[in-house]
Amino acid sequence: MPKGCAAEGRGRWLTDAPSVPQELVSKLLHLHFKDDKTKVSGDALQLMAELLKIFVVEAAIRSVRQAQAEDLAQVDVEQLEKVLPQLLLDF
Repeated sequence: MPKGCAAEGRGRWLTDAPSVPQELVSKLLHLHFKDDKTKVSGDALQLMAELLKIFVVEAAIRSVRQAQAEDLAQVDVEQLEKVLPQLLLDF
């Protein structure tokens, strides 16, 4: 987990979050490969699935904090859009 991220020290968030299906991760990766014959090992898929899970949980936590800072009772796409630029830099 990236140092200083919002989810740091919050293992419950990560353990409670559902895992990302490896088939989905494989499809997402292959969308960006130039060579259709590129293969990804099972370990690489598992690692990418875990990183994707951490990224999504981190985005959710930061969006909640942004909504709280704006005194909102509900998170909307606008809060996510506000936290994404910094989140992308952190990862």
